[in-house]
This record gives sequence, structure tokens and C-alpha cells, in this order.
Amino acid sequence: MDGFLTTLATRYGVEPELLILGGIGLGAALLFYALAAAFGQRNPAAVRLAQTRMGKTSARFEKGLLRDTVDTPKGLLKVALPSNDKDRLKIEEKFLRAGITNPHALRNYTLLRIVIGMLVPLLFIALVMLARMPGTPLPDMLADRFAGLNRMAIIRTVVIFVAAGYYLPSVWLDSRVRERQLRISESFPNALDLMQVAIEAGLGFDAAMTRVANELAQASPDIAFEFLAAQHQISAGRPREQALQEMARRTGVDTVRSFATVVQQSMTFGTSMSDALTTYAREMRLARELKAQEMANKLPVKMSAVLASLMLPALILVTIGPVLIRYIRMVSG
Repeated sequence: MDGFLTTLATRYGVEPELLILGGIGLGAALLFYALAAAFGQRNPAAVRLAQTRMGKTSARFEKGLLRDTVDTPKGLLKVALPSNDKDRLKIEEKFLRAGITNPHALRNYTLLRIVIGMLVPLLFIALVMLARMPGTPLPDMLADRFAGLNRMAIIRTVVIFVAAGYYLPSVWLDSRVRERQLRISESFPNALDLMQVAIEAGLGFDAAMTRVANELAQASPDIAFEFLAAQHQISAGRPREQALQEMARRTGVDTVRSFATVVQQSMTFGTSMSDALTTYAREMRLARELKAQEMANKLPVKMSAVLASLMLPALILVTIGPVLIRYIRMVSG
């Protein structure tokens, strides 16, 4: 085996380690395709039963309102997702919490991870192999650059691409979720005030929620989208409690979850909805003020470390510097 690799490397002018690395990458790609082909096949009877069930569901409810808007990829792309249903549902919930309602969002996300984590490293290895072959069709600048890479540089680049494909899309998605949750948390007290005014003006809860969503379409589109989605579900036949709980699950914000609980308790016990919303809005503002005070109180502690790291060397130089200068002059003199 070693003689065959040596002969092949000598023939094409490449290192044996590079051939081994390319063979490992090609084998991983073939294994991935084989697993996708094995697990992607479905029982025809199960497919017919699923189609019958979906047909009945579409006949009872308005299509697209009572189900998640993010579809799970099938076949080859499904193998790249976590095998555990709970982990896969967590990724789908992240898209909903990020406000990404494209049905193909999870498919595009999976494709991006595969391209960056697998195809780009394989392409990089192929370019290195082409650059080291005599008579390569690559431009001279690219050929010289790729041919000059040593083994550790090639392995380090491949590892960076694989890590970037695995982590960067997840980091980007988490940042989108945090930004949207922050926007919802900051604008939700104002939405509750508008709902309280609309209810006191004589509108029902559903009409007030729709009116507030239309008013906040420009100022806070995230809250407007969630309110209108909940109202569409209620209009399609879903109970109000379930629609509000679904809205809280989509956002992942504690204030929205508490809002759903307050509305449910107010309707169950027959208390005034206007008073409940006013009290809850006041509590949310108080909680936001306390959080701001907490962050302000943490600021001196955080600044002390920065000030110490920046000012301490200067103080040491000012204090000890003249002594060192006089000592050096005495020794040299």
C-alpha cells in the first residue's frame, strides 16, 4: 500500500499525505451520500398514509395557519440534521424565534453548513492537488500559492473550514434570535398600553389585538407579525389559549409568555381585561427599570478591571521610573 501511494505521488508530483487526506475527504462524502440514500427511502404505504392524513387536515383547517412555517428537509439534507427529534425541533424553533418564516429556511441552512463544512474543504484539497501537478490549468498566481502550502497549513485550513461550516451558521442564527427577542421585549409594554386603550374604547380582545398589530406595523413589525399570526389562528378555529401559547413559544420571550398567562387567567376568572393589562404593563416597566439599574450597578465593577489594567502600568512607571534611572546612572558612573 505504501509503495502504491509512493508511486502515485511520484507520478502526479504530490505528497502521499495529501493523497491520504483527499481520500479521507472523498470517503466521508461517499459515506454521507450512502447514509442519505439508506435513510432517505420511505415505505410507500407510510407515504400514502401521510398524504391521506395531510389531506384531511387541510380540509378541516386553513392551510398554512395551524402548522409551523418551517419545513423539515427530506432525503439527503435530513441526514445532516440532528437525528434526535427534540434537537431538530430546537433548530426549527430558532428560525421561528428569529422571524424567518421561509418554508425552505431550514433546507438553506443545512445546505450552507454542508457547503462550507464539506464541499469547500474538498474543493480546497482538489486545488492543492491540481497546483502540484505538472501542466496544471490553474493561473500561475494561484498555482504558486497553493503549491507552496505545507502539510500543516493544509490541515489547518481544512479544520478552519469544517469548524466554520459547523459553528458560523449557528452563531448567526442565535444572534438573529437575540436581536428579535430584544426588540419584542422593549416594545411590548407600549403594545399593552395600546391594547388597554383599545379595550377601554369598547373593542373586544381580538379586535383590539388586530388593531394594535395594524398600528404597530411600522414601529414594531415583530410584534405586529406575532399578533396577526395569533389572530389568524384564532380565526381558523384554534382556541384562543392555544394560539397565545403558540405565540409565546414562537417568540421565546418571558414577557409574552406571561402575557398569554395573564389573558388566559383574566378570561377564565372574568376579571377586567383592561385592569389586568394595565397592571402587567406597569410591572414590565418596573422590571425593565430594575434591570437597567442592575446593569448600571455592575458597570463600576467592570470598569475597575479595565482602569486597573490601563492605569497600573503607568503608575508603576511614574513611581519606579526615576528610581531606576538614578540607579542606572549610579552603576554606569
